[in-house]
Amino acid sequence: MTAEPVAWRADGVPRSERFDDIYHTETGALAQSRHVFLGGCGLPAAWAGQPQWRILETGFGLGLNFLTTWQAWRSDANRPRMLHFVSVEAHPVGADDLLRAVEAYPELASLARELVAQWQGLLPGFHRLAFDEGRVLLTLCIGDVQAMLRSQRFEADSLFLDGFSPQQNPAMWSAETLKAVSRFARQGTGLATWTCARAVWDALSQNGFQLERRPGLPPRRDGLGGVFAPAWTVRRRGPVPARIDAPGRCAVIGAGLAGSAVAASLARRGWQVTVLDAASRPASGASGLPVGVLAPHVSPDDALLSRLTRAGIRATWFELQRLLEEGRDWRASGVLERRPEGDTRVPAGWSDSGPNESWPASAEQLEAAGLPAGAAALWHARAGWVRPSRLIEAWLRQPGVEFRGNAAVARLARNTDGWQLFDAADRLLIAADRVVVAAGFESGRFAPGLPLQPVRGQVAWGHANDRVLPATPLNGDGHLIAHVPDADGAPLWLAGATFERDSTDLAPNAADGASNRDRLARLHPTAAAALAPAFERGEVNAWVGVRCASGDRRPLVGPLDEDTAGLWTCTALGSRGLSFAALCAELLAAQWHGEPLPLPATLAKALGTQRL
Repeated sequence: MTAEPVAWRADGVPRSERFDDIYHTETGALAQSRHVFLGGCGLPAAWAGQPQWRILETGFGLGLNFLTTWQAWRSDANRPRMLHFVSVEAHPVGADDLLRAVEAYPELASLARELVAQWQGLLPGFHRLAFDEGRVLLTLCIGDVQAMLRSQRFEADSLFLDGFSPQQNPAMWSAETLKAVSRFARQGTGLATWTCARAVWDALSQNGFQLERRPGLPPRRDGLGGVFAPAWTVRRRGPVPARIDAPGRCAVIGAGLAGSAVAASLARRGWQVTVLDAASRPASGASGLPVGVLAPHVSPDDALLSRLTRAGIRATWFELQRLLEEGRDWRASGVLERRPEGDTRVPAGWSDSGPNESWPASAEQLEAAGLPAGAAALWHARAGWVRPSRLIEAWLRQPGVEFRGNAAVARLARNTDGWQLFDAADRLLIAADRVVVAAGFESGRFAPGLPLQPVRGQVAWGHANDRVLPATPLNGDGHLIAHVPDADGAPLWLAGATFERDSTDLAPNAADGASNRDRLARLHPTAAAALAPAFERGEVNAWVGVRCASGDRRPLVGPLDEDTAGLWTCTALGSRGLSFAALCAELLAAQWHGEPLPLPATLAKALGTQRL
């Protein structure tokens, strides 16, 4: 899947050869966006004072509607706290064309550069791009319009119907597509489009929209606008997603990756969040690993876990860039994954030219990592190493988040006002409207019905400035990370990890130390030889943590009990906490607030507690 080519006419108007049509009116894209779409939906006035605004667009094109809406949001003192823009696009263009499209509009140039900085990895499916500290969220749905609309569900406040003309792209304007769009409308949802085609008018009217002709932009005389106001009672296929409009106070149990990510996501939406942990400091459990690998799972059939980890890494990547210092707290180094001999399979059509960001490693990449030329390995371009504790601390520093250590929660009690959390002496720790349990394997104390399993892991780590150690992390059967600066700037290395189910023993043991050394020898023999003297002299440290896994090895996000309002969990991130924490937190927050989901509905369901 390559970027959609754009043919630029001599007058600067972009044209699609696929659809034999121009991307916007000759009058100009910015004028069209402001007049037809924002003006047609009464924006920005309509969103004034609202907690959030949710826009669904059919046809992202060159992104001018999104950029214009984002600029209007930035400029408005009465803007909503959160802006959601969901756009369906079957044929995404390249980054160069996105930038060229705004050359005539200097006021959009800086926003376009921010968009282009995240314009990568656009394989078919959903991609959540975040801007302005995560308060502007663009969900790109890459694929056939009807399939993408079936995969998302929320109540839109505004509908932008864009795309090439009904004559050139009839599927975008078909009765079936417009009926699918109407399923996103609530009473009063505004709609705007540039076309007044009779078939479009009739289909929208039949689906409950009250329409009117509106002045168009030359050379078009008219546009179309209206609101969703059906004369009948709308029957939905399922219950309308719950929506909290007034955030309150939330208590989060657990100050690891899951709990701190949840706290930051909720605080961004206006919640006052208190994170309680039995330890005196955050990241005292499995999330306290000295340094971890952030890399996707890849499978030839692009299985569920592969798609989930890609989405998760995109969410984490934004947070790393936003909050941490690259080179000190994390590094976008890429990761080499050693595979079984002869197995470097990736999905059909994937190559080093993208848009996929994983592919079979080249001979040059193997050589740079100190591996044999014929070694079976994949290269993950969007991957690297992260100091988890630094990310946790950054999330807990966000406005609206309070950390409270030495606060072990023993029991929960529900009353008419919400929830009360008590310690072992039955002293009240905090009262809250809602509670999120994110305590790793200890979550089972509050959710005995969840299939949670403790998984003990031991790693080896030490200090070494040996150039033989690879500059990029390796994973596969274990992993090796080197050249990571510690608090004093000294280079740190780490290798491991063991995987022992149903063990919560935090004491290091010699057998696991030997196992990690053997694993390192298979992963990178040269590095193992270079570190052998340190092992022999007893200069290698051991770190032990207990991960939490679910029965099917996927995270658990959702209500603990459908009959117990306001008690949720975000746990069982297993050995992929760095990949899943930010994504799961955003999924939880979206479900609370009736927001567009960051994942297709099927993938979101695969993470939900309701699947069990």
